[in-house]
Amino acid sequence: MLRHMLERLLLAVPVLFGVLLLGFFLMQVVPTDPAIVRAGPTASMEVIEAIRQELGLNEPLWKQFFIYMGRLLQGDLGVSIINNVPVTQELGATIGPTLELMLASLIWAIPLGIVMGTVGAYYRGTFLDRIIMAASVAGVSIPVFFLGLILIWFLGFQYQILPFTGRPGPIWTWEGFKAVIMPAITLGGVFVGPVARMTRSSVLDVLGADHVRTARAKGLPERTVVTRHALRNALVPVVTLIGLQIGFLLGGAVVTETVFSWPGIGRLAVGAILSSDLPMAQGTIIVLSLGFILVNLAVDVLYAVLDPRVRGA
Repeated sequence: MLRHMLERLLLAVPVLFGVLLLGFFLMQVVPTDPAIVRAGPTASMEVIEAIRQELGLNEPLWKQFFIYMGRLLQGDLGVSIINNVPVTQELGATIGPTLELMLASLIWAIPLGIVMGTVGAYYRGTFLDRIIMAASVAGVSIPVFFLGLILIWFLGFQYQILPFTGRPGPIWTWEGFKAVIMPAITLGGVFVGPVARMTRSSVLDVLGADHVRTARAKGLPERTVVTRHALRNALVPVVTLIGLQIGFLLGGAVVTETVFSWPGIGRLAVGAILSSDLPMAQGTIIVLSLGFILVNLAVDVLYAVLDPRVRGA
């Protein structure tokens, strides 16, 4: 198992380097001069040139990249051009709210998706199965921002049940818990459908397997047959899908945080890009990419736990 983890970790290193390289050069093609952004529109050319010298923008691109990598290895992501604070400080303040939002989304979406898929597989072809599959397709098809706006109109304006903007406190406080409900429903809503469909397909395959028929022949209760013998063996592809969807959930968090003014890293990334704050934009790209890589690494390890054959592959 340790060898499997080390192999996956080593494979992640070139991927992260490629993301850093691509992110750095993409920021260079943005038609904005960071020196002008920092100096302001009324600054003289002498001031702008001094700022360019200070930021190292007069150096060749390859040299800028190696300087950037050297600072990155020291944990220095630079300073925001807009508010002149360290990028790591801003990221540290926004990672927590994003993790809270993702946790609140997954804690209800994963169990619900697995239950829906299992029930749909067990009652295959019935009216209940069709309803579950229709709900799954609807969840996949509805855009994140559209679902968020519907919830804001219905629960925020129409009935004024829940707050729909900002984060008044951590999730473990009453005000923070109420504030995260609508963003969590919005973000988790796009997660339920794929999990339910994959679970249904996987459970259907396992229900016809020999070991399931043997368990039924032994007279085991149907609930035990489905949960212990069918669902457990069907979870391997489901876990893989969950890992991939969690990675894409980071992208959905960007939209959700913007819609609900949630002070997370996704909203920070949007603000940095719109304001041409290149150091902040690069920092958010690094953190989001690293999160995607770590999630997939965790899925690889969990996949090996569920299916020992993977360890020897």
